[in-house]
Amino acid sequence: MAEIQALFLPKPTHLLAELGWSQAFEAALLKLLAAMPAANRQQAEMVSQRIHVDPTGWHRWDEEMSAFPILQTAVWQERQVHLSYERSDGKCVERLVNPLGLVAKGSVWYFVASVESEVRSYRISRVRDAMLTDYACVRPVEFNLADYWQQSMVEFKANLPYYGVTVRVAPEVIPRLRYAGYFARIEQIDSPDADGWTRIWLRFDIEEAACAYVLGFGAKMEVIEPLELRDRVLQAAKEAISLYAEQ
Repeated sequence: MAEIQALFLPKPTHLLAELGWSQAFEAALLKLLAAMPAANRQQAEMVSQRIHVDPTGWHRWDEEMSAFPILQTAVWQERQVHLSYERSDGKCVERLVNPLGLVAKGSVWYFVASVESEVRSYRISRVRDAMLTDYACVRPVEFNLADYWQQSMVEFKANLPYYGVTVRVAPEVIPRLRYAGYFARIEQIDSPDADGWTRIWLRFDIEEAACAYVLGFGAKMEVIEPLELRDRVLQAAKEAISLYAEQ
């Protein structure tokens, strides 16, 4: 019964639509539902009415996906494809690649392909042009898409920039900490001290993000370390006071 109930949980419809599978998926579920015994059908319908899964975040941006149909065709037909790809630094590069698969990370699609025996991931919204060739795809022996993606995520996280910060915060702002900054990650929370304030260890990518985060809490957050961040926050606060004093 658990397997049947799981089949009828809501699926990420926008991803199915981008793959062109929405109608086929709905038709398959209807056929399956019609073939079920009455008791199982009632259980499946009950699940669909009581659990809804929304895989999108609060801040979803619609990305440019004009290259998606060609890349999808390249994957299905196992044909090499010529890409014009815009890197994160804004520079466009040309690549002749062997398509290996498509991966949806949240609501963002990636095209996984090999180039000269090296497997890479391309964000589809950055593909400026894609052209199918008549050459067959050369697929690495024993390549597994799920295993590759899992390992690439581990390596990506391990190589993220790290800027550690220790702060003391007033008790009333602790519930806000996890939602106050997209680029702030809490690593450790200590027990409250005699004044009720709590020491917290945070992780940021860069100092600028840490400074903006701390300033957002005003006098409710004190930087303990690093000392250069204390100086930067103090200087930014003085500049803000000077700006308003002149008006």
